[in-house]
Amino acid sequence: MRVLISGGTGFIGSRLALACLRRGFEVTVLGQENSLAEARNRQLTESKGAQFVSASVTDKDRVSQAVLGIDCVYHLAAAQHEANVPDARFWEVNVEGTRNILEASAVAGVKRFVHGSTIGVYGSLSGEIDENSPVNPDNIYGVTKLEGEKLAVSFRDRLPVVVIRISETYGPGDYRLLKLFKAIRKGAFFMLGRGTNKHHLIYIDDLIEGLFLAATVEEAAGKVFVLSGKAPLTTAEMVEIIARDLGKKIPRFHVPISPVLALARITEAVLKPLGIQPPIHRRRLDFFRKSFVFSAREPARVLSFAPSISFERGVAETSKWYREMGYL
Repeated sequence: MRVLISGGTGFIGSRLALACLRRGFEVTVLGQENSLAEARNRQLTESKGAQFVSASVTDKDRVSQAVLGIDCVYHLAAAQHEANVPDARFWEVNVEGTRNILEASAVAGVKRFVHGSTIGVYGSLSGEIDENSPVNPDNIYGVTKLEGEKLAVSFRDRLPVVVIRISETYGPGDYRLLKLFKAIRKGAFFMLGRGTNKHHLIYIDDLIEGLFLAATVEEAAGKVFVLSGKAPLTTAEMVEIIARDLGKKIPRFHVPISPVLALARITEAVLKPLGIQPPIHRRRLDFFRKSFVFSAREPARVLSFAPSISFERGVAETSKWYREMGYL
């Protein structure tokens, strides 16, 4: 099996590359080194045998060359966490970059194309969500990822495409959740709001198993799936589990989120014309605001997907990795 992973220097992409290599696949990583973490991930995957192509999905010629001879493409590259960059950047990467790799894959005769999307396409939808729930993205990232999804689905007559809406993902290799671990360990964490909003996180190993199934189950072609973890939990429960693993206590007071949200709006408005990343912005506050609970019926029915890692076990493994790397 010859595999290409776009966004392969990111958290999910790099761990998927390592898992593919362990299965004996030939792996090409298409990615960039825009951060120290991405540089480390490149070094790690190359050291295990991956071939690295330094390019963005916006580079049509490099993408066309990279997909030649590839059996399966995992398209995970995206503009995601950037704040105060022009909206055009998200359209360029998440839509036109997706178009580039779809067209190149169709021409090259790729046998399966797994398109990595996001639960962000649902916006602030409440209640149990499944693949048929209405989509209503509420930020430029979600808007452009939904457009990328539509493009992927439009290629299903030319290419065996599977769309995966990926829930919040964590585990060894994740640097985003590290900020939360560090704040709790230092006693610097405080809850914004009541902490009753829900997360349906998925551990990286479970997600990778779901991605493998999406690439191999014949009936999956042309379909959209949401992949989430074993069970949802509230922000307060999530924080309590991490604190228990670290042997720390969490302050019981809560800070109202409304004034913090107002401050974020002002900060974004002031810093955007200057091109400066704000220290606080509204998308970062979604952690304390949005609630997501997902149905597992369709992934179980078609893919036989059954996540097995509890949040307690996932936190223990993640914490262990952070300590081994010297981050905690």
